[in-house]
Amino acid sequence: MAISDVAEYMHLTDEQVEELGRELDKIREEVEASRGADDAAYINTMIKVQRGLATAGRLTLLLTPHSRKTRIPGAVAGAALLGVAKILENMEIGHNVMHGQWDWMNDPEIHSSNWEWDTAQPAEQWKHSHNYIHHQFTNVLGYDNDIGYGILRMAREQKWNPANLGQPVYNALLATLFQWGVALHDLDVERIRKGEKDPKEMKRQLRQILRKGRNQILKDYVVYPALSGPQWRTTITANATANLTRNLWAYTIIFCGHFPDGAMHFTEEEIEDETRAEWYLRQILGAANFEGGPLLHILSGNLGFQIEHHLFPDLPSNRYADISVRVKELCAQYDIPYTIGPLHKQYGQALRTIMKLSLPNRFTTSNKPPQPPTRPDSVEAPPVDKGRKSDAERPPRRSELGGWSRQQRAS
Repeated sequence: MAISDVAEYMHLTDEQVEELGRELDKIREEVEASRGADDAAYINTMIKVQRGLATAGRLTLLLTPHSRKTRIPGAVAGAALLGVAKILENMEIGHNVMHGQWDWMNDPEIHSSNWEWDTAQPAEQWKHSHNYIHHQFTNVLGYDNDIGYGILRMAREQKWNPANLGQPVYNALLATLFQWGVALHDLDVERIRKGEKDPKEMKRQLRQILRKGRNQILKDYVVYPALSGPQWRTTITANATANLTRNLWAYTIIFCGHFPDGAMHFTEEEIEDETRAEWYLRQILGAANFEGGPLLHILSGNLGFQIEHHLFPDLPSNRYADISVRVKELCAQYDIPYTIGPLHKQYGQALRTIMKLSLPNRFTTSNKPPQPPTRPDSVEAPPVDKGRKSDAERPPRRSELGGWSRQQRAS
């Protein structure tokens, strides 16, 4: 069920919503004022560890003797080290650096304007499709392109068509080839198909994607295998395994953040004249957390605290655990649902939604979001075809979402 007025749905007055916003602003101000040496040490340590893992993986593949006893164990160890290195670079480092979480350090090496990550999508396109479109319009039908990534039906309000019967297959392909699916994400294939995409912008983006994809392929499947000499086949297999591991992990973490049962969808009416406080409230209701220890949270980019990340996308990720305590208290105070559960449960619910929504609504029942006290059940609206909006049709970007810029030169 998509929500058109979050405050009304939650039975909150305008003043209560604004007071919630002031409380969250206070948290932001306190964290910003306290950023310092410990935070800088954290991200620098993460970068050193990631680079150490990548180097160890490459050396393991290069130096392991090419014999029956050592070849397979060496390949497994090398693939494991590279897989963890790629996960760490994409999730805790690249994703968060590009949100501007560490821009306050004024270190050009780890600044959002300079970082280019180890995946197929160009950083500029990621910062547009993710920092702006996804974070500003989280789970708003027709605005947030992350709802199903253009190939999956993830809300009952989205019109069903026979092609949705293939969702189990599309989902498996998306998970397996996730970096390549994300690489095409900002192209907005739907708008290209409808003839609504500016041809010049499309060609510019395609050139960027082809150049970045070519470099990724050359690095993992030509240069490093060539450096491995007679063990080039082992290196190719290990690199492919590491990339697959990263793809499956990133896909799982992302789907756990927005598609479990408690994460709500919204209609475009909700964002009309939306205040900062109302945006905060929508972020809480449109995201879901998962439980885990410190290592799991580091490997997931601290996106187990997805709610906190969506409230404060440009604050250092190592602060989300502490912030979550205060956000939970506010949710309890205002009787706002705070969606959290084990990782396997959150993904299981997301997978169930993918399978159920491959069928027309008449064959399935709704997994309703948490109902506020005294709120009667709402009648499910008939599904409609929600076309994607262009940037010109969207409200301007909020500054706290992290920077992005379209390069004006041809590239």
